[in-house]
Amino acid sequence: MRHISLCQIRVKSAPIPLPFLNPASTRCFHIGRSNVRRKLQESVTVTAGCQRGAKTRSRIKLANLPQGGIALEPLPRDRDKPAYPTVIQQARRNMTKFEGCVLLTRVGSFYELYFEHAEEFGPLLNLKVAQKKTNAGPVAMAGFPFYQLDRFLKVLVQDLDRYVAVSEEFPNSSYVKAKSGILMFDRKVTRIVTPGTLIDENFMDPYENNFLLGIHIENKALDRPQDGEGHSLGTHESAKVPIGLAWFDLSTGDFFTQSTTLMSLPSAVARIGPREIVLDKNLLASYDHDVLPMLQEDRYLITRTQAPPEILPISEWSPMLETPVSDKSQAGFTTEEVAAGSLLLGYAKVRLLGMEMKLQPPLRRLAVENMGIDKSTMRALEIKSTLRDGVSKGSLFHAIRRTVTKSGSRLLANWLTSPSTSLSTINNRLNLVSKLLDDQDLRANITQLLRRCYDSQRLIQKFSMGRGDPEDLIALLRTIEATQGIFTILEDMLKCDGAASPIGHNVEQSHESHPGKANVAELLCRLSLDGPKELASQILAAIDEEGLMQKQRIEETEAANVVAAARAVVEAEVVEEERTTILKKGAFKKEPKGNSCRDGGTEFEDVWVMRKSASSILHDLHEALEDLGAEKLDLARKLREQLGTTSLTLRWTPSLGHICHVKGKDIRSSLAPLGDAKSVSSSKSTRSFHLPEWTQLGGRIDQTKLRIKAEEERIFQSLRGQVIRNLVKLRRNAVVLDELDVVCSFATLAHERNFVRPIVNLGSSHKIIGGRHPTVDAGLQEQGRSFVSNDCFIGEKERVWFITGPNMAGKSTFLRQNALITILAQIGSYVPAEYAEIGVVDQIFSRVSSLTSGSFALADFWNVKVGSADDLSRDRSTFMVEMLEAAEILKQATSRSFVGIPNLAGEIHLRSPRSLWMRSAEVQLQRMVSPLGLPESAIRVARDTLATLRPSITTQQSPVKEDRVEHPLASLSS
Repeated sequence: MRHISLCQIRVKSAPIPLPFLNPASTRCFHIGRSNVRRKLQESVTVTAGCQRGAKTRSRIKLANLPQGGIALEPLPRDRDKPAYPTVIQQARRNMTKFEGCVLLTRVGSFYELYFEHAEEFGPLLNLKVAQKKTNAGPVAMAGFPFYQLDRFLKVLVQDLDRYVAVSEEFPNSSYVKAKSGILMFDRKVTRIVTPGTLIDENFMDPYENNFLLGIHIENKALDRPQDGEGHSLGTHESAKVPIGLAWFDLSTGDFFTQSTTLMSLPSAVARIGPREIVLDKNLLASYDHDVLPMLQEDRYLITRTQAPPEILPISEWSPMLETPVSDKSQAGFTTEEVAAGSLLLGYAKVRLLGMEMKLQPPLRRLAVENMGIDKSTMRALEIKSTLRDGVSKGSLFHAIRRTVTKSGSRLLANWLTSPSTSLSTINNRLNLVSKLLDDQDLRANITQLLRRCYDSQRLIQKFSMGRGDPEDLIALLRTIEATQGIFTILEDMLKCDGAASPIGHNVEQSHESHPGKANVAELLCRLSLDGPKELASQILAAIDEEGLMQKQRIEETEAANVVAAARAVVEAEVVEEERTTILKKGAFKKEPKGNSCRDGGTEFEDVWVMRKSASSILHDLHEALEDLGAEKLDLARKLREQLGTTSLTLRWTPSLGHICHVKGKDIRSSLAPLGDAKSVSSSKSTRSFHLPEWTQLGGRIDQTKLRIKAEEERIFQSLRGQVIRNLVKLRRNAVVLDELDVVCSFATLAHERNFVRPIVNLGSSHKIIGGRHPTVDAGLQEQGRSFVSNDCFIGEKERVWFITGPNMAGKSTFLRQNALITILAQIGSYVPAEYAEIGVVDQIFSRVSSLTSGSFALADFWNVKVGSADDLSRDRSTFMVEMLEAAEILKQATSRSFVGIPNLAGEIHLRSPRSLWMRSAEVQLQRMVSPLGLPESAIRVARDTLATLRPSITTQQSPVKEDRVEHPLASLSS
């Protein structure tokens, strides 16, 4: 017997022989054992031919080579690993890979939870937790039907603030099936759902944005000075630390940035109202800073992530934006804002797992462009939610909302939290409201068309992220048609009134004579219908709405069938194997989808969502399918005649393929006349057989249907591409529709509630005649009661008001009333009063009132501050909270702020020169006169006036009593 030895020697830096790998790519010696000894007696020349690059030669001695077999490292033992089924093993791997996420695994028509996830979250989701028997032991599992995914995502994501990894199943290729045996599906996590990365989930609040906020702050900037013993020392300088904010809404594509400071951070975050906040994990690792306590105080969901090693410049954001940011705009962003945006975009890409993301170019927010409203004021004035219950009903937003679109409601909420300080912006909005209020027919027609619009902002964003379906295209079509109708109505109105053409150059001249019409013309200039009109015509010509409705009915039927199956499973209290048995035994039967070739009818079309005329290819394919259908009818008729049967039908089943099916007495008919027919299945009442002629014809029918589906998908992708190409125009049109919706709602509100147009200017007057609290007034009207109106004159002569009275006299209501009137005026709305003249305000301060008898209130012209409450969880009494809030007001308020301080340390003697209210009044007076450049003597006059003031405390239950004090500096300032 001849022995053959195989040997490979490879040397790079040290002579280490390797086992034989591949004779085609390595130097091998196929020689006898004696020849090996002879050739390796003295030395061995080795050519490293298996290494990349230039070949090298090394000469080594035989004695240096290890002899004998080369020992390999032992393979790890798998004996201790549980032999779970493939599906459960896939789920376990995904749970390990996506640690910290609740895993939902798609298995057929269900989403299932396994192991500890089922045990922990099954009861929270009100799901029955069963034990699945496996070779490795029982495994806890729970599940729900696939169509209820949004329902359970809402509980996990919104209610429990959990991250959810959704694992979908994908059919394996033939190669993978052969390699893995019977593994039909592979399951991969396609998306991680978090509170801040929602896109088109049905449980999203349609009236609020779903913002994801990123905060960047340098760790070194938070370092506090320390004493000799290493203890941190407080400093006011840390409050001035620059902080970068970046936030966007994945459901609408809105993207913003802003620079702020540590002192203003809570107020900025409260105004944004994020669903989730992203911070650098290195920042969270340090506890010696105030950022995390500030955010945790309001119970925001905080996510830590690894910041990128280098800040991604704005120029590299382009793949994630619909249009690149110009070089001029890039120069306006601060380093902190760019870092926050880079952190945010990196986090979103990780959570979306490669999904396309197209956001609008980032818009930089400047603090001077909007009225500042801190978090205490937001709560105290109940702008978006009530203080007691935290719900929308009873808030200012609920009281004034008359919008008819969801996106318009979101814009109204943004205006309420960020009123404008631009006089031109405010007056432009008021001009539009005046025009729509005067022309009721115009307002009614526009409102009617707006009702036909869908949530265009979120609709467009779905397509930009590679999502969307034919139903969304129809919704987009209806929105474009409504936009065309609104454009025509406004254009006809301008032509009839003889105003400037929207494409002309006489807008400024028309603005002087017809302010409202000129603003309408400006709106029309912002609408772009060329591309969207063509898109609408293509959608209308391509999509078959009747077929789409039929498809929806079928899906609803299938969902109902799944419900029946789920109920059967729950009632039987079975595990996975038993549930599968129930489904196979027919726990439910699908309702017929009409007469199709699969159940033996005469109609051969499946549910098609595209018109036959959508393309020439689709037209030819449908004609071919009709011809094949006619052939099938002829074949079935011929077979019935040959066999003498009446029940014969031509069918297709997943297990048997294309079969001829007979039932009843026809099962005894002989198949001899058919020649090649072969029986494949029979029972007491039915019989099935193969016929080559029908098998060939059925294959041609199936092939034609597949080609039709492929052509429909191609047409749909073409329409989706058209939407992407018109993305910028569609978004601009959507913004115009939202603004029209809001100003129409303002006009409707003014008509219903008898509001008046305020006079907004840059002066120093705050004159309100017959003012009413908008929310309280609305509540009283529902009860058939009336609100007692109040006047307020603060300005050039009367800069300070002291309001006294008993409990329930209306002092806090009066203060809030004037603050809310100011907010309404600066968002461009009419106000609840008989007359209103308001100077632009840069900040408003307010707080929650405390219940103290004989409360005292100070209302400075530009500021409102209302009551307080304790914070026992943080060891803060009512007095401490009042002092902290008063300190924040004194540090942040300016000469153009609106502040009111009720019951500030009222238990301290009011006439004491050291009382807190006295010092607060002095500070505010000094800030009022500082811009005027008045001497210190003027401030002393004001201080003396305050010291001699004796507030009169009313003891009767009466409306607010106003003690008006002429400002001691009024004569000097004039």
